[in-house]
Amino acid sequence: MQIKPFEMGRRVQIENSGSLLRRLRTLEVEHRDLDEIVSRLSTQPGIDELMLKRLKRRKLLLKDQIAQLRSALIPDLDA
Repeated sequence: MQIKPFEMGRRVQIENSGSLLRRLRTLEVEHRDLDEIVSRLSTQPGIDELMLKRLKRRKLLLKDQIAQLRSALIPDLDA
């Protein structure tokens, strides 16, 4: 049985979507964990402000990556 080029392209697209979804879930968990850590540390007196800024920057980077992956998962619609 021969796979048609269209079917082969669709299979690759589905596999890539699965990979993107797994990566998205991983980033979302990391972002949620960082959010909890930042919230907890923000209430503690004497916290290292530089460390807190780095954690917040990492959280923002994760948010951007999450947005990019979500955008990549939206199927292209031909006009």
